[in-house]
Amino acid sequence: MGWALLALACPPQNAAAQTLVAASPQDETLDAFYLARGNRPLWLTGTGKQAQILLDILRTSDADGLVPDRNRIESLEQVLRELRHLNHTTNPKNDRLFTDAFVDHVRNVRRLKNSDMIWVDPELRPSVVFPRRLLDEAAAAPSLEAYLAEMRWTNPIYAGLRRAIIAGGGNRDLLAPNLDRARALPSGSGRYVIVNAAAAQLTMVEGGKAVGTMRVVVGKPIYPTPMMAALIRFTSLNPYWNVPPDLAAERIAPEVIKQGQAFLKLKGYQVLASWDDDAKPIDPTRVNWPAVAAGQREVRIRQLPGPSNAMGQMKFMFPNALGIYLHDTPDKQLLSEASRLFSGGCVRLEDAPRLARWLYEGKPPPAASAKPEQRVDLPAPVPVFLTYLTAVPGEGGITYYPDVYHRDRR
Repeated sequence: MGWALLALACPPQNAAAQTLVAASPQDETLDAFYLARGNRPLWLTGTGKQAQILLDILRTSDADGLVPDRNRIESLEQVLRELRHLNHTTNPKNDRLFTDAFVDHVRNVRRLKNSDMIWVDPELRPSVVFPRRLLDEAAAAPSLEAYLAEMRWTNPIYAGLRRAIIAGGGNRDLLAPNLDRARALPSGSGRYVIVNAAAAQLTMVEGGKAVGTMRVVVGKPIYPTPMMAALIRFTSLNPYWNVPPDLAAERIAPEVIKQGQAFLKLKGYQVLASWDDDAKPIDPTRVNWPAVAAGQREVRIRQLPGPSNAMGQMKFMFPNALGIYLHDTPDKQLLSEASRLFSGGCVRLEDAPRLARWLYEGKPPPAASAKPEQRVDLPAPVPVFLTYLTAVPGEGGITYYPDVYHRDRR
């Protein structure tokens, strides 16, 4: 299952390239790293191929929106020439020159630029690069050459987009903002969910690979699904649907005017006294429905659990101020549309039970009864990244999606 099925979100890249910022010296950290490996070089061994790959990365760092440090690159090139042509044992300090350059580059790549990503759970932001941890990871890789070539300190989407920019295999003006969005995605081998609003697709990721995908319905252009990083903490079984006031005016009030109170009973709608958690149902005949339809008054309406409930059987909750979540839906026909922009911002799932099985590692708990809003905590919170990628790398090259929210144009 290819990474071409993934997608993300964030604003376009700043036209001005970001200048490299050198890391503060971490002598004690690097001393400890080299001491732990018996002062064996990491880069300048054999033909120095891994050092050459790192040099190539540094030379092309303009693809990352950085300004290549020409003086440093020339110094490293000189060291590599001496290793190859003079055939002498390299000075241990020369290996550290490559180590410093590697740490600096990764720090700059991992530094987020201007981003519209809402970090609901701040711990999901790309972490500060700790040199010792980074170097231990690189040194422990089965192949340092592969580790560098695949840029495993980022993620496959970022690495694929960067390769396309360097190869000239696409529209750089489109690839660059997507590269910035990919910068916000996690590296490593954890479990997480990505929702690409541009592709209207959800991907489950584990061990650095896509292990499952499904179609989703996302927000209309006037109600765009936000870019958001949060932790899915629990599932709500047999959920209510609290109807947004604009939808109550557009969809429900006109039908009540036409069909009377029977419409509310048929669809399982209740009218509540307020938006408080403990609000009580009120008599719908007391509501001025023409005023609601005209947008002159707001009314709280919720739909009871049942076959026609817009939330379906379950919703996956990552509590946030915007009230965004992933949820089941009875309107499966919308998922067959090529363009799936129908929601008010939340994400409707093609197969919510399948996502539940994955989130609960094969053992999703059933509803204990017909009681509404049954909370079932996940064994461990799972990150979800609502993103916006209009360009996604895959085995066949770059797949492009329409810029439905006009975020690339900014």
